[in-house]
Amino acid sequence: MTTIVALLSSLVAPGQPPVPSPARADVVLVGGKIWTGEKDRPQVQSLAVWNDRILQVGTDAELTPLIGPKTQVIQLKGKRVVPGFHDSHLHFLSGGQQLSQVDLKDAGDEAEFGRRLQEFDKKTPRDRWLLGGNWDHDRTFNGVLPTAAVVDKYVKDRPVFIRRYDGHMALANSAALKLAGVTAETKEVPGGVIYRLADGKTPSGILKDNSMSLVNRLIPAPGEEEMSEAALAALRALAESGITSAQDMSGSRELLRILQRLTRTGRMTARLDLHWPGGGRQELTRLGVEDNFGNAYLRLGGIKFFVDGSLGSSTAKMFAPFVGEPKNTGVYVTEPDALKAMVRQADRAGLSVSTHAIGDQANAVLLDIYEQVARENGPRDRRFTIEHVQHLRPQDYQRFKELSVVASMQPYHVIDDGRWAEGRIGKERCASSYAYRSLLDAGAVLAFGSDWPVAPLSVMEGIDAAVNRRTLDGKHPTGWFPEQAITVEQALRAYTWGSAYGAYQDTDRGTLRPGKFADLVVLSRDILDAAERNNIATTQVDLTLVGGKVVFERRN
Repeated sequence: MTTIVALLSSLVAPGQPPVPSPARADVVLVGGKIWTGEKDRPQVQSLAVWNDRILQVGTDAELTPLIGPKTQVIQLKGKRVVPGFHDSHLHFLSGGQQLSQVDLKDAGDEAEFGRRLQEFDKKTPRDRWLLGGNWDHDRTFNGVLPTAAVVDKYVKDRPVFIRRYDGHMALANSAALKLAGVTAETKEVPGGVIYRLADGKTPSGILKDNSMSLVNRLIPAPGEEEMSEAALAALRALAESGITSAQDMSGSRELLRILQRLTRTGRMTARLDLHWPGGGRQELTRLGVEDNFGNAYLRLGGIKFFVDGSLGSSTAKMFAPFVGEPKNTGVYVTEPDALKAMVRQADRAGLSVSTHAIGDQANAVLLDIYEQVARENGPRDRRFTIEHVQHLRPQDYQRFKELSVVASMQPYHVIDDGRWAEGRIGKERCASSYAYRSLLDAGAVLAFGSDWPVAPLSVMEGIDAAVNRRTLDGKHPTGWFPEQAITVEQALRAYTWGSAYGAYQDTDRGTLRPGKFADLVVLSRDILDAAERNNIATTQVDLTLVGGKVVFERRN
């Protein structure tokens, strides 16, 4: 109890009286199996909450004196409790929007692909574009990229612009290409690819990475009401998944305004950090914003840069060419010299830097940039983060520890990409990819997330992927490169403390210790029990608490 009192007293302004020690707790959870994530006392039965923070943990007997007539008592009945999940990488608004847009990810063939497009065409107002997508050509079209002509068969009279699920290429129908003026004469965009038909000139409808801007710029921005609805839908989805904190990688002024309003009115059910796109760093710098600016529910000060594209779109920057494409080693979405200058400027301004890197060359180059910028700008508590860290050379594992770089990874990608990755880069390079075990053995900090809506928001599916590594096509029942698998506890730590650490928030979040926020999750199964290893993915969130308040409760 003294820990929480000391902490809260330290937050009182000078000259203010100290916060008194409470005689009773606001909430007490009893009779559970609580994994605290703390090494000195990893397992307890009971947890008490006062004033949105953890007051005490221990046995039921130890916490019984804190139960008063107004204390809310939650009977856990032996269920497993873990710290609230912290998603280190998602796209908050687009995730909320995707909930009401066409979803083509699991379309088994073209007929199903077309049926879903037509269904959304019928219910979408005529003055709107048809957006969303998340299509997967490896599943729906046997690895062949679709074309504008395919979409035209199902939706011809309105512009359609649907993204591949990795977000690094999109498919436009003929109406959208015409509106954007994309023709055989259109020149390539630096850092992007306009895919063309067999004649080598006519745009096929596929636009990769920076070339997507040719159409994107025409899509009307969503109105404030539409954005608010998407934000509330996203918050509900986070609560249902047990996600109490998240790093949003697509921050904007419009989203910030909406989230401020939700914060003021008490409707924020998760703690969000907004990362601005790299081009927005000057906007934050002019305002004097530094990392972690904000309050307990809404913060900003992070910047997100890009090195390369994605493996699925064959635009990840690799040292060796893609299989069957001897001239293609991917693309630099941002040229290294330009990226270094931007990272240096952002870091010097006190901003938190996260950078997307997929390919082995992209990661190696980015580690070099981080090392050089840290040396030039001088020592400080910087936690440079690489987002995705999918493909590495073995000699680069230890550099994460040496340079104090956080590996922000999304484990669902390994079971999704593992269906086709060897066809893109071969077995040898895949053996050092999605290298959770090797990075942990090298002493790196792993921060896990989802990349929602690129991948499902489900933390349970992510933990299952990290532990079992069974690809979605069922072809690797004992795991795809199982030597890179990690334990459930290690995966939990990456989804809690690791993400909190990468966000400079490990003093307040990530473990269940007196003084930290009372953010926690009650699970339907004990995933730490070895007997439940095959049931991790189907484990459900029964209860989500943020600041000791229930924000989600599963109904049987």
